[in-house]
Amino acid sequence: MEQLTPLMDSLGGLAGDLEAYGLTLLRPSQLTQVGIMIALFLVAQILRMLIAPRLHGWLRTREGWPKWRLRLVLVVLQRLRGILFVVLAWAAVGVVAEITPFPSRRYLLGVVATIATAILVVSFATRVIRNPVLRRIVTWGAWIYVTLHFLGLVQPFSTFLNDFAVDFGSFHLSALSILKALVVTGIFFAAARVLAQTAETRITHSEDISPSMRVLAVKVLQICLYGAAFFIGLKAVGFDLTGLAFLSGAVGLGLGFGLQKVVSNLVSGVIILLDKSVKPGDVISLGDTFGWIHALGARYVSVVTRDGKEYLIPNEDLITGQVVNWSHSNDFVRLDINFGTSYHDDPHRVRALAVEACASVPRVLTTRPPVCHVVGFGDSSVDYILRFWISDPTGGLTNVRGAVFLALWDAFKANDISIPFPQREVRLLDGSAVKVTRTDPAEEPPA
Repeated sequence: MEQLTPLMDSLGGLAGDLEAYGLTLLRPSQLTQVGIMIALFLVAQILRMLIAPRLHGWLRTREGWPKWRLRLVLVVLQRLRGILFVVLAWAAVGVVAEITPFPSRRYLLGVVATIATAILVVSFATRVIRNPVLRRIVTWGAWIYVTLHFLGLVQPFSTFLNDFAVDFGSFHLSALSILKALVVTGIFFAAARVLAQTAETRITHSEDISPSMRVLAVKVLQICLYGAAFFIGLKAVGFDLTGLAFLSGAVGLGLGFGLQKVVSNLVSGVIILLDKSVKPGDVISLGDTFGWIHALGARYVSVVTRDGKEYLIPNEDLITGQVVNWSHSNDFVRLDINFGTSYHDDPHRVRALAVEACASVPRVLTTRPPVCHVVGFGDSSVDYILRFWISDPTGGLTNVRGAVFLALWDAFKANDISIPFPQREVRLLDGSAVKVTRTDPAEEPPA
């Protein structure tokens, strides 16, 4: 009951201030100003209904304008009623000031005009916040604050929130301190986000830093900025950060028992970024997955295949498993093609034609010329292997193999080189009996 006494006193003081404001509105001069404000609001609504359709029609004729200018006009149209009301309210304040010298006859009009102007400014200022939910929260919070400020109710309301608290020994946790912590931490987080985005843009476009180190630098910078914003925000409102030691211990215990895989993937991600084993743009093979690395995340690596599928491979699999990186130290990749020709064709001529046909494919490197070797004498053909190099594995491997096969086909067809198919020769020994089996029951057996 002793803890509730200050809360009840502050609540009573706040209620008393609100009651005093309510009683002042019952005076004839104040009721007249209230009626003027209602009339101005209705006039602003009517003007908006008359002006808005014309402005929308005029805006449709400005399709060639830059997007920022179109967005600005749309924001003004959405707040046209508030703009008209603010203009009419200040005009009414000026007219009443000319009619009567008594400030009390225009006090309420001035307060409402000031609050409406502040609300309008807040509405325009919060448009810089991209997140719709966050923008709405900030807008309503700013509207409440400016309203309480110009009504002179900030101090009573703050006292009420400060008395609405819970005490844990020497620790005093009030609604006011929580609200301040949210506001200050939010401001620091917004500043940290702006700094992180600016630094990320500069780091990403820096050619002096490797792609993996860019990702690592951005991640470390984000963690440092957001962590500093959180702790500085709490410290700025008077929170004792030593109390977080118990929480950090509990979090560490939870990580040890329930989040082993998550932590393993996080640590593996840091190792991947540090040792530069894979980086964005590399072409890798992991099991049956073949593609290029699209992005390196804190928990997984995004690999995009040639058929458009995006595989999210945990970082731990890249550390513990066997990964084929086709472009780790360089982009040169050697490909092999096996084929065979007839025994009637000259192998020396076949090799020369194969090398010439392969070199005619655009993606095949001429600085590392293709070679062709005889690798065996098969049952139906002389077997060859054709080896060539490419420097752009991100462009695909199957398509360049197909182009080389087509070049071989055209070259062999133009030079009468045959590609044999398996053939079998069956010989009947002397004295072997040949048995004829009837396949159609309707046929008569031979005589």
